[in-house]
Amino acid sequence: MILAAGRGERMRPLTDALPKPLLKVGGMALIEYQLKNLARAGFVDIVINHAYLGAMIENALGTGERYGVNIHYSPERAVLETAGGIANALPLLAGQSGDQPFLVVNADIYCEMDYVSLLPVMNAMQSEGAQLAHLVLVDNPPHHSAGDFALQQNRILLAGSDRLTFSGIGIYQPQLFGAIEPGLAIKLAPLLRRAIEEGKVSGEYFTGQWVDVGTPERLEALDEQLKSRLGIT
Repeated sequence: MILAAGRGERMRPLTDALPKPLLKVGGMALIEYQLKNLARAGFVDIVINHAYLGAMIENALGTGERYGVNIHYSPERAVLETAGGIANALPLLAGQSGDQPFLVVNADIYCEMDYVSLLPVMNAMQSEGAQLAHLVLVDNPPHHSAGDFALQQNRILLAGSDRLTFSGIGIYQPQLFGAIEPGLAIKLAPLLRRAIEEGKVSGEYFTGQWVDVGTPERLEALDEQLKSRLGIT
């Protein structure tokens, strides 16, 4: 699943007439990088939720054929927050059995992680069933220096030294969202904290390039970097 329902308030005025996932860096929309990365790793069925200017996202991406994926859309009349959006899309996400773990990524990040590395984690979560979530953590960016969680021997902890930032990339079990009534706006953080306290969240540390494209300044800096790398003027 790609989370694409946010309003992008901090990106205004760029997002006044364009949804944030369609903002371009290096000649391509942010969400297109995610689609291509997922396709390369073999993730074929993709669910995208949207709310603000969602029709523009559907018109831009279509069925996903040109990216080698099948896109299913989960529209929201009002933004349901992360957990609410995932819960609303569960019928599209959890497979025929309703108990398959799934990968969720934010549309407004740029990340060069190879998602193939997450497949063994998904398989283990499917077979063992004890873990409710697996989070990818990254170094703390300047605008979030305090971090979110600690990581100790692949276990996520609420407290500890050397805290890291949650990248917006995670694998989840459907039962983490099972108690949420569809259509309710629910944040993800309280669900994760509860699961972490129960010892049911694993994690890993990604050291490659990751950018939270949250402001026009960060968007412009990433755009310049990618254009320079690709030789685009």
